[in-house]
Amino acid sequence: MTYDKGSFEDGDLFFGFDNYSDLESPNNSSGDTEYTCNDGAGLQLFHTVFQPLVYSLVFFLGLTGNGLMLTVLLKRRGLLRITEIYLLHLGLADLMLLATFPFALAQVSFGVVFGDVLCKLIGLLNRLNFLCGSLLLACIGFDRYLAIVHAITSLQSRRPRNVHLTCLALWLVCLALSVPNAVFLSVGESPIDPTQLSCFFHSHGLHANNWDLTERLLTHVLCFFLPLGVMTYCYAAVAITLHHSQRGQRSLEKEGAIRLAALVTAVFCLCWLPYNITMLVKTLVDRGLDSGLSCQSRTSLDKALVVTESLGYTHCCLNPLLYAFTGVRFRQDLLRLLAH
Repeated sequence: MTYDKGSFEDGDLFFGFDNYSDLESPNNSSGDTEYTCNDGAGLQLFHTVFQPLVYSLVFFLGLTGNGLMLTVLLKRRGLLRITEIYLLHLGLADLMLLATFPFALAQVSFGVVFGDVLCKLIGLLNRLNFLCGSLLLACIGFDRYLAIVHAITSLQSRRPRNVHLTCLALWLVCLALSVPNAVFLSVGESPIDPTQLSCFFHSHGLHANNWDLTERLLTHVLCFFLPLGVMTYCYAAVAITLHHSQRGQRSLEKEGAIRLAALVTAVFCLCWLPYNITMLVKTLVDRGLDSGLSCQSRTSLDKALVVTESLGYTHCCLNPLLYAFTGVRFRQDLLRLLAH
């Protein structure tokens, strides 16, 4: 199979590395002619046209939305409510994640044009902020669960100081889980095209390969299934509690809160479920568990990774709309900001 220089390594969510792990898999080292079919043109169209277009759109929309959200929150940083503290950290994580997109786009167009230090730094930042952003969504869902389902008993724990400490601990855990990227990543000669450089796990052999597999598992568990499980349980409990609460003048507001809870969970699932399914299939194929897959099917799988990963990244743009812009107080502050 022919891969172009802009291929993203298995659709991994930390940077745009060359997609050649198939060729390095122990199960695919027998010299089969399975990879000799020339299907690079279709992949090149995805990597040089579709992917840059979507990433550029996500970058500018996400930069605008999260930038406005952070600006509004920072203007009244001394008066932030509990959920808004989480939103502040979420906006920061999304912005720092989006800041790595120009480097990925540059690699798609020109190949790697930077050295080891920047390769390691960008890989670290991308993984750190992707992990932290996903887990912060779970924290927001859990906070709303405490605020509504356990409103009285959670008064002591739901304090600004405790929330800041929780966020700090979360950043530190995510940093620890992201450090191996800085250790294993390096700029080196692409095994597909010796004239090109790639930012990938070139060194440390089996250790780097084991981390690649571990990172995929962490992506599935920490970035999707854990947040989705927490959000589903917490928002379902919130909806049930609101539904059974006393009916009164605020019934419309309660119905709106229930709809928003359902929307937040559904959007997260719709954005990231296709990628996680596709990535799981890709991992099984790379590990030789489905070695009979045709060249055309492998190409379709690579294209599906590009499309589903791009869909997942659009969640960065939707976070401000789902979590901040829906609030009356936030909209009023935003209008005052834009009026000036």
